[in-house]
Formats: sequence, structure tokens, C-alpha cells
Amino acid sequence: MTRLPVVVLVGRPNVGKSTLFNRLTGTRDALVADFAGLTRDRQYGHGVIDGHRFIVVDTGGLMPNEGDPLAVLAEQQAQIAIAEADIVILLVDAQAGLLPADRDIAGALRRTGKPLALWVNKAEGMSAVQVAEFHALGLGAPHAVSAQRGDGVAEGLQPLLASAPAEDETEDAGTADCIRVAVIGRPNAGKSTLINRLVGADRLLASDTPGTTRDAIRVPFEWGGQAYEFVDTAGIRRRARTGEALEKFSIVKALQAVEAAHVVIVVVDAQAEIGSHDARLMGLVAQRGRAMVLAVNKWDGLDGHARDTVGDAVDYRLPFLAYVPHHMISALHGSGLRELMDSVVKAWRATTRELPTPELNRVLMAAVERHAPAAVLGRRIKLRYAHQAGRNPPIIMIHGNQTERLQDSYKSYLANVFREAFQLTGVPLHLQFKTGENPYMTGKRPRANDVAKGTARKRARRSPRR
Repeated sequence: MTRLPVVVLVGRPNVGKSTLFNRLTGTRDALVADFAGLTRDRQYGHGVIDGHRFIVVDTGGLMPNEGDPLAVLAEQQAQIAIAEADIVILLVDAQAGLLPADRDIAGALRRTGKPLALWVNKAEGMSAVQVAEFHALGLGAPHAVSAQRGDGVAEGLQPLLASAPAEDETEDAGTADCIRVAVIGRPNAGKSTLINRLVGADRLLASDTPGTTRDAIRVPFEWGGQAYEFVDTAGIRRRARTGEALEKFSIVKALQAVEAAHVVIVVVDAQAEIGSHDARLMGLVAQRGRAMVLAVNKWDGLDGHARDTVGDAVDYRLPFLAYVPHHMISALHGSGLRELMDSVVKAWRATTRELPTPELNRVLMAAVERHAPAAVLGRRIKLRYAHQAGRNPPIIMIHGNQTERLQDSYKSYLANVFREAFQLTGVPLHLQFKTGENPYMTGKRPRANDVAKGTARKRARRSPRR
């Protein structure tokens, strides 16, 4: 499985790094405003261009001020991101011109030995001559872009990602016999202990001290005759607690492990509060389309009332992940692990399963007959045809008319019907809709004026000549 390259954005405050981050990821995750130093922490996202996928990291401005402890912290965060980078893009401001701070940052970046690219932002309508002053930074030819409008962004990324492997749909489909499993969660949730218990040996350092694991560690082993490759990741803390410069555990490694996995086991601590941070972790996995199993660890140390409280907390905090199986386990003593691994295998089979087109259409027609979509402005929405468009995660393409007007509640209804019919355990099933004619119908439907002309010709042939 290929490893996603990491692209890190650095530069002075207020040069447009967050705007570029949003452009590359297609989101609005990074805060954007005309205010220097708005971004303090590292921001992570996924991008794709010309079949190449990558992780992009937005950083705070590299211009520390000794009188501002938050500015110093922002620089520490940026330095950690640079250490994780495969490609570093230095962003400068064409409107402000070349400043001494840009020279200082460029000099520091050259000493890292990382592949560097120089992008000149806010260069709408500018020629290469107008940005030529940035040649003085010694980072090669400056590339003019507009993060706001997207000008030059794709053209600048293509050569940077040229050496990275393109997305391999065949490999993602999971045709290999080995099941790839990523284990993620907060620090000290018991991830390393879980893998040690499954392997039957102390392969990983397990400790009560949070942050013992600082990198993603691959562990191949067999369980019940099935080959697995587990990836133990560093604990992902809340963002407010990731500023400790000495604790450089890599969120990037966890994101790469999730991307490469067939199934993700999210480990939560039953003796700690299951809160919004755990929900965000599972939401991240669902967003990347990975099958998921929830392991509630350290269950053995709770009394009856505490167990009821934890069970209610899982149902209350994570209602949007009702399709995810959850297991109460003790990684230390081994209880509940067989049931956990059974769910991992079921999730793997579900996310890599081939869904026959006739069966998909039979399920679709039965669902529509049982509960038809609501009419829009007096016109019925017709769903005509369904077929599989991808695996890991399963993607079902549905063709019909006015599909863009389908209500979200009806889409959820269809997803639940398909999930139940094909036993898609733990899988975030993706439905895509397309308005138009059935692509598998042969021939074209005649237009009205063509029908009229044909009728006139037939009448002329039948009429007697005078």
C-alpha cells in the first residue's frame, strides 16, 4: 500500500496559507481572515490532484515574537510540521513584496534539507517578470498563484507530486488476502496493549504513561488462519494539547494509517469520559470512507452502574455512527477480543465486497415500491437503475430523474436498505446520484420533431399519386 505524501505550507503570517489549505482540500476547515497570526496550530487535511492523493498541513506564521508566547508556540508547531513533510511550500505575498522575514524563513528552510517550492500568492494577473524579485530567496523560480481564485495551484502541484505514486484503485479494493487494520485513539487508551494481546507477545512498548508510542508501527501476524497487518498509531490528543515541542508524535502517521487501512479499530477508554474528541476521531474515519469497529477498553474495571453509564454514553455521544459495531473489551486480560476480531473480518468483507448489479436493482426497486421518494412541484422522482461504482468504501451509483432534489432523509433510507440487504457491517456506504438516461439503454430516444417528420413521410408514401 502506498504512502501518502505530506505537503506542508509555511510562510509569514497573513500571506494566504489558510486560504491555500482550503483550496487544496476543497473545504473551509481553516479559518481565513485578514488578520496576522490567526492560525496557531497545525491543521491537517486531504487533497487530490490528477489521481495523486496527499496530506496537506497548514501552519502558523513563521515569525516568532518573544513578547507573544502564542507566536512562539505557532513557530514550534510549524517546525514539527516541517519535520513531517515530504514537500515544503514557502508562500510569500506578491502585494507586500520581498521582506526580510521571507529571507530569514527561506534560509531556515534550506537548512532542513527538505524538497522546497516557492509560491508567490496574491499574484492575480502578474507575469513572471513582476514576481522576479523573489529569485533572491535562492529557492528556484518563483511560481505565481492565487489561492483565492485557484490560479496556478494545480500547475504548481503537478511537478511536486510527479514522483508520488498515483491512486491505485485495485489495491484499495482489497484484493490481497492480508487485512490491513489501523488502531487509533487517544493516548493511553490501550492500543499497544490490544495489539500485544492479539499477537501473543510484547511486540510493542505498553505503559500507563500517555504518549509512549511516538510513531506508526506495523505489526504483521495471523489470527484464526487469517493474515493481518496491524498499525499501532500514536495517540491523537485534542489540538490544545499538541503544542508540546518534545512530544512530536505524528498525527500525519495516523492519517496515513487510516488511509491505507481496510478497517480501523477506534479504541476508547471506558474509565475516561467518551466525549466530542472521540466523536471527531470516528467522524474522521467515516469521512475517509473506512470501515470501522469501536473497542471500549478497560471494561473489566467497572461496576454494574458504571458499565450502564458507559453504554449509554456510547449511544448518546455517537448516534451518527449507529452502523458501527462496538465491543466492550479488556485488552489487558483478553476478554471480548474474539468478538472484536469477528467484527473486523465482517467489516473487511463488507468494504471489499462486489455487489452484483441485478441484486442492487432488485433491492432498489423494492425500496422504492415500499417507500417512494416525495414528489417535487408535482413531478415524481424516478430512480431507474443502480450499479456499484467503487469499493473500500462501497459506492453505489443510482441513475434517475431529478435526483438532485432527493431529500437527505430519503438518501439515508436507501443507504440503510442497501446496508441491511448486503450485510455491510461497519461500512460508511456512499451513495451517488446521477440525473439522465440509463447509460446501459441501447439507442437514443427519438425527438418529437423527428417523430412528426417520420409520420409525414409515411402518409406521403401511402397517398395515391395524381
